Amino acid sequence: MRYRSMQECIADLENAGHLIRIKEEVDPELEMAAIHLKVFEAGGPALYFEKVKGSKYGAVSNLFGTIERSKYMFRDTWTSTQEVIGLRNEPMKALKQPLRYAGTGLSARKALPLKQSGLPSDFEEIRISDLPMIKSWPNDGGAFVTLPQVYSEDPDRPGIMNANLGMYRVQLSGNEYEPDREIGMHYQIHRGIGVHQSKAAKLGQPLKVSCFIGGPPAHTLSAVMPLPEGLSELTFAGLLAGRHFRYSYVDGFCVSHDADFVITGEIYPNETKPEGPFGDHLGYYSLVHEFPVMRVHKVYAKKNAVFPFTVVGRPPQEDTAFGALIHELTGGAIKQEIPGVKEVHAVDAAGVHPLLLAVGSERYTPYQAVKRPAEILTIANRILGTGQLSLAKYLFITAEDDGPVDAHQIEELFTHILERIDLRRDLHFQTNTTIDTLDYSGTGLNSGSKVIFAAVGKPIRKLTTDVPSVLANLPGGFSKPVMSMPGVVLLQGPAFKNYESAEAEIRDLAAVIAQRGAPENCPLVVLCDDTDFMGASFDNFLWAAFTRSNPSHDIHGVNAFYEHKHWGCDNVIIDARTKPHQAPPLVPDPEVSERVSRLFTPHGSLGILGIKG
Repeated sequence: MRYRSMQECIADLENAGHLIRIKEEVDPELEMAAIHLKVFEAGGPALYFEKVKGSKYGAVSNLFGTIERSKYMFRDTWTSTQEVIGLRNEPMKALKQPLRYAGTGLSARKALPLKQSGLPSDFEEIRISDLPMIKSWPNDGGAFVTLPQVYSEDPDRPGIMNANLGMYRVQLSGNEYEPDREIGMHYQIHRGIGVHQSKAAKLGQPLKVSCFIGGPPAHTLSAVMPLPEGLSELTFAGLLAGRHFRYSYVDGFCVSHDADFVITGEIYPNETKPEGPFGDHLGYYSLVHEFPVMRVHKVYAKKNAVFPFTVVGRPPQEDTAFGALIHELTGGAIKQEIPGVKEVHAVDAAGVHPLLLAVGSERYTPYQAVKRPAEILTIANRILGTGQLSLAKYLFITAEDDGPVDAHQIEELFTHILERIDLRRDLHFQTNTTIDTLDYSGTGLNSGSKVIFAAVGKPIRKLTTDVPSVLANLPGGFSKPVMSMPGVVLLQGPAFKNYESAEAEIRDLAAVIAQRGAPENCPLVVLCDDTDFMGASFDNFLWAAFTRSNPSHDIHGVNAFYEHKHWGCDNVIIDARTKPHQAPPLVPDPEVSERVSRLFTPHGSLGILGIKG
């Protein structure tokens, strides 16, 4: 099925039992998000909201909620798109020379963007306030577009083939934005649109921007795809949709003829306003910061437009399925980009960006009696300097030795590394560097540190499955030790006050452990606020440990030392207690959850799903 519109996609999914209609009127203020979260958590279908309070337009969510549904939507173009992406060095060859690359089943005639004239006849001009104004979390700063396709062109090389299509969050209301005339644009300066804005600012001119919402689901996915050099997002949209991306220019702005909604406007040099808060993918609120503001030119909608949205929060969420979809489409792309890499896994349960697990090759020291990390350290630096991977704080990396290692088997890989790592030699820090803008564990916005845990060779220890006796009856308010996994103990500590007092507390704690005898079979101790919570599941450990710590400030050690600028220890202590400067976690409103329960009763639209309201 090659969808020409969002409406065709909805009809196809409904006919196949992958989508259910919600006939009751639902409030976009928290209710739609609460419904989505319940259905996604239950592995349920896509949702079409027929009646959105305050808007004449319907809305759809959870389209990409499972990898199976996503692949079903792209079933006619999936394989051929994979083949084109596989030609990473020169993907455009498959489009410019279709006979030579006939195996892809694609041609330029279907894949390349198609320019048309004028505004589509089924478009009408509307206002921002006519859109479904969806707010997901109680403390969000306003309504947001959560699945936008933000289009901008390179001022030095205008035209659609040099354009950028990215998914940057768009705030529609709240804060200081003038209603219907201004919206917020949250993006980092190194992203595609940021580069374009920087060039426009140097020229002293505003950047023209178009925000497309909806259209064939291939267009939404194209906005988040890491594509080979030379393959534009708009061409990829044509590949995956199996038909041209159709567009025209109206008042100098690019308008997608396939989108359900189009917002056009300009971003002026050095013009910002406060944006946020917003419930984000780390499971916390990203707070209010100055970001570019877009002056709205015009807003268009199809007469039967449908507004797609998702809910962003602590993983797993719908964007988890996005990540799995991208991984399947790109296949071994990272292997081609970074020589020696076999696999890199951004751990979803840890908020994606904070924690990377990697498997590389180790060929530098084949004749050493005892192997030590060498090549994988070179690979680690390449990983931490590559695209979105550069936002990571923790990188655990190893190499296959006695047998295969799978970075997606998270606990097994941790075990493999903790059995082999020499903590006096194999920890490597990068300080005063960049981390994810949305991560508030660091020293400031987009500022923090990184650490590499590297291990190769034979095991040097057998990890304990029981809490070592030296970690019982500790002073200083540290108590309730529990095992998270072999070799990893969680300790509940007193509330974190500041880094000065934390240094003293943990220095005393480490001294007591050292005096009692550092437990060789327990290389990692994690301090937390509540061992009942962190120890309840391995996902809780991954989320709290790696989203609530900044390596340079929060990693301590038993028998720690410095030698020639290198830091090492016998046991690592990670302080993952909540810090006063960190953003608050996302907590649903219980009253809203109670209100939406009406839809899950036997008489409600979602009663058939058997989900408790």
